[in-house]
Amino acid sequence: MDSPAAGQACKTSLRKNVQRGACDTTPPSPPVGVQKLAASRQNTLQDADAPAADAGPRPSEEEAGSGAERRPGQAGRGGRGAAARPALGAAGAAEEGAGGGGRSPPAGLGGGGGSPRGPSPRRALPVSPLRVRGFWPLLTALCTALLCLYQALRGSAAGEGAGGPEDAAAEAAGSGVPLLKGSALLLLGCLLARCYGAAGGGPRRGGARCAAGARRGALERFHARQLRVSPHVLGHSKAHVGRVVAELVRAAKAQGLQPGPLALSLRGDFVRIGSAYEQHKVRSPDCFDILVPLRLPPHLEPQPRCADGLGPCGAFVCGLRARDGWTRRCRPFAEGFCVELQGRSHLSSGLVLRWFQGHLQRCLGAVRYRLQERCRISLSACPGQPPTLHILPCSDYVCCHISMAVRLIPAIPLGDALYLTALPPEASHGSPAPEALWGLNASRQEQRLLGWLKEQAPAASCHLKCLQILKGLRDLRGHGLEEPFCSQWGRVLSSYVLKTALFSLLLQGPLEAWDEQFLVERLEDLVLYLRDCLRKQVLMDFFLGNTSIPEAVALPRFLKEAAPVNLLSAFDGPTLDLVAFQLISTWVQAPHIIRMYSSPRYWRPVPALCRHSAEAKRELPGE
Repeated sequence: MDSPAAGQACKTSLRKNVQRGACDTTPPSPPVGVQKLAASRQNTLQDADAPAADAGPRPSEEEAGSGAERRPGQAGRGGRGAAARPALGAAGAAEEGAGGGGRSPPAGLGGGGGSPRGPSPRRALPVSPLRVRGFWPLLTALCTALLCLYQALRGSAAGEGAGGPEDAAAEAAGSGVPLLKGSALLLLGCLLARCYGAAGGGPRRGGARCAAGARRGALERFHARQLRVSPHVLGHSKAHVGRVVAELVRAAKAQGLQPGPLALSLRGDFVRIGSAYEQHKVRSPDCFDILVPLRLPPHLEPQPRCADGLGPCGAFVCGLRARDGWTRRCRPFAEGFCVELQGRSHLSSGLVLRWFQGHLQRCLGAVRYRLQERCRISLSACPGQPPTLHILPCSDYVCCHISMAVRLIPAIPLGDALYLTALPPEASHGSPAPEALWGLNASRQEQRLLGWLKEQAPAASCHLKCLQILKGLRDLRGHGLEEPFCSQWGRVLSSYVLKTALFSLLLQGPLEAWDEQFLVERLEDLVLYLRDCLRKQVLMDFFLGNTSIPEAVALPRFLKEAAPVNLLSAFDGPTLDLVAFQLISTWVQAPHIIRMYSSPRYWRPVPALCRHSAEAKRELPGE
């Protein structure tokens, strides 16, 4: 019998011999795909030849050394025989390690061809882990049974050795106390172990991965079931809205509603804006925004400037410049549409809005008559708000029978696809001259930027999907908030604020990182970026005074030279801190919030399929 030193020397020599033989016969490495195919075929052959390879006697140290030196041409066969052993997989390695005296395979046997740099890692055995929920109750029951058996044997032994029945009864009563104590201790241990495992104290493999998968699944289902708008339904709705608005604008011009050269008039076209036309509309395509450009008298030109100290940050006032100077001819227009501000006449957003509402109401009768077979239309207006056109379908002409609301916004064109629109009443509250304030609308620039991002980003980009999910979570969280914070929550996290944060984040990193597979990571980045902006109380407008916009997205000179605007300047610090806290809480508890507010009472009615879709689906089986 050989000594341990001789055995170790034999193993070392055998390992070196196999490594040398494998290295000497290694051909030039083929491409990766060919390597994988050859390796799979070779492993299949080696599995079949493994018993024959292992059946031969093992060479001694001298034979191994001399064989490697004298017969280098046989290294190929030696390499194949050696490589046949790891083809058995991890199970064969484990069996050899367990039953073969703890031997480990030679270094050259790990990769099916040898490697001069050392052993290749072996795959671990696929061990099925114990299920914690079934293991601890089983262990408790087993220990309780053993304890009961022990107490029973002890009681029977005590009863045999006792002198009378009274002693046996006393002994049995005394033995019941340890039994109850032991059972209670075992039950307490089981509960503590289960609580420890549920709290994450135990080593659970794949726990984080499962949690991330569950979160992604909840967000995907939320987007598919409640947020995603059918492109077919949205396309039909936008087409019908365009036809109705075109009829309304055409009627305004055809009926001669321009009383003279010194009054406002409709320019004759309209501009589609908003999420429905930017591919991030959520829930139902029943609300649309349309800009209706107005035309000033020919001899007047708008001169917008920032309303410093007269209104909120980002507000503008619109002065008027007469080419031939202000004369008596301009006085009727100034009295009907202008207000005095700092000794100059400025165009009034409130007066223009009231004129626009009456203007549309007067021409609505002719449009009703033309569209009476398609739908019923009506116009509603609230003080300080743009008028809303309600469209109620009367027949199957309108897709999916959706009752749609179209907000018609009067706009003063400035050139380069820029418009001035009236500020909402809550934005101009507390201003010394609220009716003289205007807001700048750069929706066409936003659409251009989104188009450029769509070209540069991956085909399966998730940036618009992130925006939709974040808008949906904002709306769901608003159901659980009370006034007045619920209104502040919606105003701080308005769609424009969320879109501005998304634009800023998109241009900070590579667009390849916004692939669909990184949806949860990018959504979390967007939430954290918003959280940081809320804590710092700073989120700058993306277009006003921004010099980091790509050159491919050409901006008008007016936007480049404008002063930067902080969109969060109108809110106080405590409100923004509370919104930041609620935003992080909403993201952390997103699956729970989705389940809580996904009951039918929080859903909008899903539109039925239109006749064209139903007929197409019925024709598919026949085809």
